[in-house]
Amino acid sequence: MLERKRPATYQDVLDAPEHKVAELLDGELFLSPRPGGPHTATASLLGAELIAPFRHGRGGPGGWIILDEPELHLGDQVTVPDLAGWRRTRMAVVPDDHRFTIAPDWICEVASTSTEKLDRYKKLPIYAAAGIGHAWLIAPRRQTLEVLRLHDGKWLQIAVHADGERVRAEPFEAFELDLSILWADLPIRASEPAGTYEEHPW
Repeated sequence: MLERKRPATYQDVLDAPEHKVAELLDGELFLSPRPGGPHTATASLLGAELIAPFRHGRGGPGGWIILDEPELHLGDQVTVPDLAGWRRTRMAVVPDDHRFTIAPDWICEVASTSTEKLDRYKKLPIYAAAGIGHAWLIAPRRQTLEVLRLHDGKWLQIAVHADGERVRAEPFEAFELDLSILWADLPIRASEPAGTYEEHPW
């Protein structure tokens, strides 16, 4: 008789190695390597660009809380996007607990060789099911920004921007983002070491 895999639980996330990013997706534990340099640099630079106008209201409308790598608890799903943003009308203050149970209004996943398929094919459907209104997928190696909007429960691609474009991308169209800033510290067409996320064999 075949032995069925037991569903993973949040305890498995807590027990995961500290050098891995642990996520609970559709009852399975996924362990991804920590981001490489281009991934980390791009995510950090994007956060720096958005926080001043949208969190602090400097040069923009304010009204958002934007955080790096929050642990989202979306029902039974546990995800760790690279960036997430909440309108203050929905989450006025950051909770004390490390678990964020209010679904954000926007998420951003920065693709690396090790996580790109996981982000697109596993996590995006979970974000759609949670009702998250917008998603950005950024690929530092290709220097692209893909903008997605949730429509009738499915993702609608609004635009794909590249290289040094200056863009007004939903839901932050009140601010012009210079994409060249995101790649400023990277090698030309930066690449990262190959790797794969781990699907736990339970």
